[in-house]
Amino acid sequence: MQTFIEITRRVNSSIAAFCQALAMVVIFVGVTKAAAIYFKDVFTRYRAKHAMRESRLEIGHSFSLALAFLIGASILNTTLAPSWNDIGQLAAIIGIRTGLNYFLMRDLKAEEQVAGRSGGAAR
Repeated sequence: MQTFIEITRRVNSSIAAFCQALAMVVIFVGVTKAAAIYFKDVFTRYRAKHAMRESRLEIGHSFSLALAFLIGASILNTTLAPSWNDIGQLAAIIGIRTGLNYFLMRDLKAEEQVAGRSGGAAR
């Protein structure tokens, strides 16, 4: 018979793996959508800039969401009986990923403002 701790570890590992898989799916879908947006309009002279901007926005939002799932997975992986080394690594991982997400969202907001001022593309 399994103890409560063993069951909790298995459930925790399963949820963390699910979060990591979800992050991979989000990235894959984002890259696929960004490529579709890009290739649909990039060869049209007047819409090439719009294609670049919209594909960057799409992939940026996907990366931001995927980073959130990966932070959650990292936290879950460290929750059961962590050592000080594990806590330090988690803090570094969260710091790096949060920094990446901050700058990514800042760039996306600036890009969306530029798109709003230019009125987007004529569709």
